[in-house]
Amino acid sequence: MEKFSKYVGLDVHKDTIAVAIAAEDSEVRFYGEIANNPTAIIKLVKLLSKEGELVAFCYEAGGCGYKIYRQLTAMGKDCIVVAPSLIPRKAGERVKTDRRDSINLARLYRAGELTPVWVPEDEQEALRDLTRAREDMKHFERQAKQRLLAFLLRHGWVYSGKARWTHAHYRWMETVKFDRQAQQIVFQEYKDIVNSFGTRVEEIENQMQIHAKESLSWPVIESLMALRGVNFITAFTLIAEIGDLQRFASAPKLMAYLGLVPSERSSGNSVRRGGITKTGNSHVRRVLIEAAWTYRFAARRTPIIQRRMDKVPTAIQEISWSAQKRLCQRYKTLQTNGKLKVQVCTAVARELTGFIWAIGQATPMMKNTPTN
Repeated sequence: MEKFSKYVGLDVHKDTIAVAIAAEDSEVRFYGEIANNPTAIIKLVKLLSKEGELVAFCYEAGGCGYKIYRQLTAMGKDCIVVAPSLIPRKAGERVKTDRRDSINLARLYRAGELTPVWVPEDEQEALRDLTRAREDMKHFERQAKQRLLAFLLRHGWVYSGKARWTHAHYRWMETVKFDRQAQQIVFQEYKDIVNSFGTRVEEIENQMQIHAKESLSWPVIESLMALRGVNFITAFTLIAEIGDLQRFASAPKLMAYLGLVPSERSSGNSVRRGGITKTGNSHVRRVLIEAAWTYRFAARRTPIIQRRMDKVPTAIQEISWSAQKRLCQRYKTLQTNGKLKVQVCTAVARELTGFIWAIGQATPMMKNTPTN
């Protein structure tokens, strides 16, 4: 790690920032609180580096995002955003204040004991916002559907068809009539809410299509869609959340980053392995486990998969077909061995991550070329 004259810990909140400074050869001191706005940050940077000292900043990842990081790096200052779950804590420590947190950050930063998180570029964060907005709308849509079904059940209306929310189910709902006008109005309001969220999901998905094709990530997204179980939404989510797959030196590193590796407790000759660590990005982990479910069927090139494969280079097609043969057999073997469905899907998702990494290495993201 590069040597700095001052290591600055920032405990960031919506309105204020607590600041602590760890000089290279002295005790950590609390500087004070400043307002959380660009002007106050510029003033702080000028005061701390007025004699030409090399100053480095750090703060915890949280609800305030990466604006401070981007402002500091734009000013030519070193800054890291720290994973809160990986900050060393003293056992038995019960007092937590902004002052203590900032001092602790500065001290640990100087000691080289902090683990930075990956900070996405502006475009990358915009793609991530789209996919998370879609997740939110899908969540609200599911809630609205549950309320509508609960209302119908309460009044004795139960759909007898095979699957709900199909065209047949919607046609059935059009036949539902209540004797009381008030209840008919409530029923209509619940239906309108469901339709409203469905429309919003469609609008966001359209925007995802537009922005994906305009982004530097499009070649990778298109290549990932050659994999079975990885449709556009899944591929978009993977790239929006992970970023450039080439930043991972190996597939196991990507698996660990996504929390898909087994936890372990070892001491002496005793080695105990448990469930997956579940560290890292839960959004990606969810879509990978959903994708793994599609490998329960025998390997074959369906017309949809074949159309996607025809759009990518031969090397990607070979990876895709190898993945399908390997993972379908893996799913069958684990299922035959009596493993639970969730264990099977998790194991397949972990191996699928390896093939995703391989495609990422074979398909670099486009580079931003300046225009005259």
